Amino acid sequence: MALKRVLIKLMGSLVLLGLLAIGAGALMFWNAFNGIGPLVAEKTLVVPKGSGVATIAELLADEGVIRSPLVFKIGVKLFGKDQPLQAGEFRFPAAASPRGAMLVLIEGKSVLHRLTIAEGLTVREIYAVLMADPVLEGSLPPMPPEGSLLPETYFFVRGDERGAIVERMSANMRSELAALWEGRDKKLTTLATPEEALVLASIVEKETGVKAERARVAAVFHNRLRIGMPLQSDPTAIYGITLGKQDLGRALTYTDLKAVNDYNTYVIQGLPPGPISNPGSAAIHAVLNPISSKELYFVADGTGGHAFAETIDGHNKNVAKWRKLQKQQNQAE
Repeated sequence: MALKRVLIKLMGSLVLLGLLAIGAGALMFWNAFNGIGPLVAEKTLVVPKGSGVATIAELLADEGVIRSPLVFKIGVKLFGKDQPLQAGEFRFPAAASPRGAMLVLIEGKSVLHRLTIAEGLTVREIYAVLMADPVLEGSLPPMPPEGSLLPETYFFVRGDERGAIVERMSANMRSELAALWEGRDKKLTTLATPEEALVLASIVEKETGVKAERARVAAVFHNRLRIGMPLQSDPTAIYGITLGKQDLGRALTYTDLKAVNDYNTYVIQGLPPGPISNPGSAAIHAVLNPISSKELYFVADGTGGHAFAETIDGHNKNVAKWRKLQKQQNQAE
């Protein structure tokens, strides 16, 4: 009987020790899973598609996000609530715990990348920007018509298709043009359709890079259209030669201004048959809401902007000032 009591006490002690060991192990796991991780600074990682929990755990450990792949795997099994870990590009904060890393992957909020398309680029130039971006994937669709892509900043995640960005740019241009046309100055008589507004906006976009000048340059062109005066825009002469397929690669010549083609507004009356660039929202708004003026001429003023005039005499004086400034600059160089 005494031996039996000893055995019972021994078994009880062993059970207690086992429970204590289990408790201590559970506490150690809990602390390891929820404790501060080894990352000293925020880190961005790409989790490949098709990666399982074991592969992800090893990746996180190799990259210094977590210390123990085993702790991470057990934690995902116990606390992941059967929610899959997402593939993609993710940003892990400094000192992220294994639980925190798990939540980043469950939530699946991929890192957003941004791509800014400058106003006034041709479709060819926009396609070159898209092809040069290393985060986008896939080929590009056939080039859409000039002027059909809206320049702005686009956000995307790693692996998005280039073709999808082109579709977004095209849809944005359609919706933006429709909205701006609806809000146009209803007194305008020189533009009959949204498409004509897009053509004129593409010219204004290439004529000036000064935001404050857009509506003033637009007014000059409206005034010329109203009286049947040729637009005489250098960028249209350039586009008539290149058709947007390459850069001109040289200075525009007097012979170029006399070249007969559908786009050269030195030889054609009114607007060219299509846009010569992809204008931004501000340029479209400017041609649909120009300032009130009688100005018919403008020329570069040497500061990045332009000098405007109502008469040919005033314009000639501005041209003389510009040529004098050019001569001084050339002599200084």
